Amino acid sequence: MEYLLIALKLVVALGILNVWVLRRDKRTAYRGQAAQTLREEFAVYGLSSFVYGLVGVCKVGLALALLVSLWLPGIGHLVAYALGALMVVAFVMHLKVKDTAIKSAPSLAVLAMCVGIVLL
Repeated sequence: MEYLLIALKLVVALGILNVWVLRRDKRTAYRGQAAQTLREEFAVYGLSSFVYGLVGVCKVGLALALLVSLWLPGIGHLVAYALGALMVVAFVMHLKVKDTAIKSAPSLAVLAMCVGIVLL
């Protein structure tokens, strides 16, 4: 079970860092509506630039904290709860703009992995 927990933490943390650091200005099939970048996606949801920045700092910080939890396991559950809550909000935003199911799949997948981290 320990290896599964490590794998889940790595997949979640590196996935979030990939989206928010490496691919934030790149087009993907998962962006809300017709947004080309992550910033445009937040605009589609009716969210301000301030919220975009705040969510970005939170997600990157939590992803890094999840990596730290590989050495300090006591923080892993709290980080997974926080990331899970952000994934619920992300899913709701996709529902709000009536995105297709494929666009909301990543938020549900990360939420499921966060639940796995909490349960393990």
